[in-house]
Amino acid sequence: MEEFLSSCRRAVQVDQSGIRVHVVLGNEACDLDSMACSLAYAYFLSKAAPGALCVPVLNMRQCELSLRPDSVCVLRELSLAPDLLLFRDQLDLGALQRAGRLALTLVDHNVLPSSDRELEAAVVEVIDHHRLEREPAPSCLVTVETVGSCATLVTERILQKAPEVLDLQSAQLLYAAVVLDCVNMAPSAGKVTPKDEQLAAALESRFPALPQRGELFQKLQEAKFDVSGLTTEQMLMKDMKAVSGSLNVAISVLYVPLEDFLQRAALEAELSDFCQKFGYDLVLLMTISFTEGSEPIRELGVFSRSRACRRQVSVYLEQARDPALNLCPISSQHPHITAYQQGNSVASRKKLLPLVKDFLEQRHGDGRLGDGRLGDMEEEEEEEEEEEESRFPPTPMNSLVEGCPLDSGLPHISPQDLEDKFNQLTH
Repeated sequence: MEEFLSSCRRAVQVDQSGIRVHVVLGNEACDLDSMACSLAYAYFLSKAAPGALCVPVLNMRQCELSLRPDSVCVLRELSLAPDLLLFRDQLDLGALQRAGRLALTLVDHNVLPSSDRELEAAVVEVIDHHRLEREPAPSCLVTVETVGSCATLVTERILQKAPEVLDLQSAQLLYAAVVLDCVNMAPSAGKVTPKDEQLAAALESRFPALPQRGELFQKLQEAKFDVSGLTTEQMLMKDMKAVSGSLNVAISVLYVPLEDFLQRAALEAELSDFCQKFGYDLVLLMTISFTEGSEPIRELGVFSRSRACRRQVSVYLEQARDPALNLCPISSQHPHITAYQQGNSVASRKKLLPLVKDFLEQRHGDGRLGDGRLGDMEEEEEEEEEEEESRFPPTPMNSLVEGCPLDSGLPHISPQDLEDKFNQLTH
């Protein structure tokens, strides 16, 4: 694996005009599952098609790797130096596509975000475990199955096509992703499927030197949940996905109890700053923690500077039935954050994402939700909203990671501008 990754870096650093580059790309959250699938599947493709330039690219900037301590932990265990890896800010995929030199395999997602729309014509294969949203095309091979971990599907593909390619290093990479994503195969977490169990067992059988499952999970879990020293913005970026439509929504998984997060100093100002910097209208804060018996506890926070926006999304999620989140309101000391206990503890972000997308599609289609009830509610509360928004604190700008410059930012959007935007979309 080290020699493969080194050769990838050497290849892209040399001007090879006319050479086609086959990139394996995970999703924008770039969690351990995406990283493992990108590295292992590109390695497999390079062995299965000698002579082709197959390159794994981690879908984040290099400076953001420190926000994925579970991934860093796995790399350390495998003796893979982070500087062997390629990141999005180190390879211009758009330039490769415009030159007609890009082939793209998507792992751990099946549609590109709007920011990568120009890359769509280069997509030749998809392997994913989320809801299928991709339109069929004869030029793209699609494998989508809702298992617990995309690494399960990548493992299955390698074992079916070229099992001799799999060595201990790549097997441990995939195995770690499956064990962590499937919460140590605990049925109570609602993530593991029979296929996850089957492929994890196959890896254990082929590679007896793999770490003991329970010990591996505990080590990765401790690393993943270690948020000590992170700023609010870093916690939000650590495991975040964005959805764009009539509104721009960020969905961040937080590895602390919601009560602890809500007690952070100047939280609303920091959340407002985050939205301002990255152009989000609303942030969903999806927390996960565990009881002493390792049972998952999920909570949900809904933040927006627009009360109407926050309220409409909250009511939609309260009323959702596929799946039902079983939300129970809990107190929040912050006027711009609606907080819930989530009774359905197996409804992870993978289940929440389709609900958010459906909400945005419904609003985009006819300007309001079906019964129109919220439009009346917003009109009644207009004066109260105006008074509430006038109390919102100023929002300073901070950088995400020291030494990692961000874009120059967006024009200032005041709370009233956001309210006006939401009302224009609603009416």
